[in-house]
Amino acid sequence: MQLRPDALDGHLAKSLAPLYVITSDEHLLALEAADKIRRTARAQGFSERDVLTVERSFKWGELLAANQELSLFGDKKLIELRIPTGKPGKDGGAALQAYVKNLSPDNLTLITLPKLDWQTAKAAWVTALQSAAVYIEIPNIERAQLPNWISLRLSMQGQSADRQSLDFIADRVEGNLLAAHQEIQKLGLLHEPGKLAYEQVHDAVLNVARYDVFKLSEAMLLGDPVRLARMLEGLKGEGEALPLVLWAVSEEIRTLLKLKAGMAQGRPLAALLKEYRIWGPRERMMEPALRRVSLATLEDALRQASQVDRMVKGLRARAYAGDQWDAMLQLALKVARG
Repeated sequence: MQLRPDALDGHLAKSLAPLYVITSDEHLLALEAADKIRRTARAQGFSERDVLTVERSFKWGELLAANQELSLFGDKKLIELRIPTGKPGKDGGAALQAYVKNLSPDNLTLITLPKLDWQTAKAAWVTALQSAAVYIEIPNIERAQLPNWISLRLSMQGQSADRQSLDFIADRVEGNLLAAHQEIQKLGLLHEPGKLAYEQVHDAVLNVARYDVFKLSEAMLLGDPVRLARMLEGLKGEGEALPLVLWAVSEEIRTLLKLKAGMAQGRPLAALLKEYRIWGPRERMMEPALRRVSLATLEDALRQASQVDRMVKGLRARAYAGDQWDAMLQLALKVARG
């Protein structure tokens, strides 16, 4: 059965299932959920633990053997199977389907996976896990959700902060939830329970954000020039390859152009989004971006992207690093501002 992450505590207070699956790219939240299951299992007598990690040399017979082996001391056993790639392969898929049909009553199995792409999520082995397990899919904490998430975590240690302080923390930990958790814990150690002043937050929180090239496109679509400039500066500081940044931004401009041109021909946006396989959070950003940016601006931005590409390749004069990154910023801001 599918279980929401926030319902896990209530579920574990009632009973333990023989099989749990956690799938997420948020390593902190996946670890916390797995720890809750482990603690409950230990409290209920699962004192032995086997940990199996699927790597290139992994033999799927090890999983079946772990399920069939009797504990040396007659104790109940927790079997953890970690699939870091989320791709068990043909043999692994077959082994997982066979495994869930023969769960031992003396064992509890915990399988951890990264977030599965849409194609993998349709695989037969995933369907088998969803049918047999308590299946917990933990979504990513996006930038817009981050201040509220930080506020909730602060409240768990008896602290609170105003929106300015929450946004300040979010800006400095974006893309790095584990660092966010550590910074929140640090605030708990430095200051007493109660409302934190902005100065206290500012002095304590480090800049530990990790910037993602594809999140840069998100800031551009949302029309957030401040975040956009901060992310570009962060990518530059992290040594990200400028051609990759330019490619991501240019692809987004081309997509917007296709959508805008299709709408100009009278085609409905919903049909265009489906045709170009745009869904999820990105789909929700497209309509406001298309309202904000004109067709002429997008055409000009694509020409500008071509000029930035020539700069990156050294085909234009004065193509030193400062010029390249500044030109990249001006290109992205053109779309963000409309």
